[in-house]
Amino acid sequence: MTDTKGWGWRAIQAATVLVYIFMFAPILAVVILSFNASRFGGFPMTGFSLHWYAKLTENEAVLRAFYTSLWIGCLTAVICTVLGVMAAVALVRYEFAGKEWVNSLIVGPVLVPETVLGVGLLLANRWIGSKPNFVLLLCGHILLSLPYVVLVVQARLIGVKRVFEEAAMSLGANRFQTFREITLPLIMPAVFAGLLLAFTISFDNVTASVFWRPPGVETMPTQILSMLKVSISPEVNALGTLMILVTIGVPLIGGVVSRLMMRRSVE
Repeated sequence: MTDTKGWGWRAIQAATVLVYIFMFAPILAVVILSFNASRFGGFPMTGFSLHWYAKLTENEAVLRAFYTSLWIGCLTAVICTVLGVMAAVALVRYEFAGKEWVNSLIVGPVLVPETVLGVGLLLANRWIGSKPNFVLLLCGHILLSLPYVVLVVQARLIGVKRVFEEAAMSLGANRFQTFREITLPLIMPAVFAGLLLAFTISFDNVTASVFWRPPGVETMPTQILSMLKVSISPEVNALGTLMILVTIGVPLIGGVVSRLMMRRSVE
């Protein structure tokens, strides 16, 4: 019986390893081939080179797409953080009619496929007689990122005891002063994590951006798609590697900083 359990556990471990290899091997191949000296992306590599990264800095289309994604990501992060904190405080600290409906409405976009949301918002925009524009693109990114900020801040706010806020109000502080001096510093790690998470989701979004971007405007993911229509060159691999670094590095940095902020708040 022990042998059966041992073999079963080993089979599960082997299947898990195979799944991870299947998921991350293509990503690793993109990163490795971005340093290929040859113009044709493929193995075996002809040499190690940073030429394709340098070439990205000379590509005006890539630079425009980067600035567009950076600008939209920053706006999305700031707006989602402000709205997310307000929504989380309202949902956790106050009781009002239709609270469950509001919570479901905010979290709903997480449960709906992005393609469905993209097509739906595009059709609604056309129904009112408007064409895809920058405002629609920004609103779409906010719609997709806001639920994550609300969920992160909610989880932190639930752990904050109300006695701290009640003590501040009993000493003469109003609700805004209590939030600014007591509540906000205690939930700041979650607020910072939500800010970076919203930026990452917006910067990496591709499905919705395809439907919502105005003509002639490219974000980083849609720029990669347009480059793939021509050929798979090491320049595309280099751009994909940078996208991987941003989408993985920003949340990791946010997690480390949030933990440090939580430790300081506890101390």
